[in-house]
Amino acid sequence: MDEDTRLQASVDGRVQGVGFRYFVLECANQLGLSGWVRNTGDGTVEVLAEGPREALDRLLDLLHQGPRSAYVTEVKSTWGSATGEFNRFEVRPTAWPI
Repeated sequence: MDEDTRLQASVDGRVQGVGFRYFVLECANQLGLSGWVRNTGDGTVEVLAEGPREALDRLLDLLHQGPRSAYVTEVKSTWGSATGEFNRFEVRPTAWPI
């Protein structure tokens, strides 16, 4: 069995107030991923997901599309090794800059 991978992504554009986090939640759950999604104080949406690489690649494709009401201008992503610290995918509170 392939080892799980970690995807960290930052999505920019018109992505807050348009249902983007719940779009990501639904996609991640359908793909069997764990992790979280949250808005950030700078207007982006941050995603941290773990699971099979193929499922994460699909999620990354979906992040570029977003829900109908969103307009994605950029997705920055980094890859790493999964930690296994999550047992589900959830929406987290907004992260405000300190």
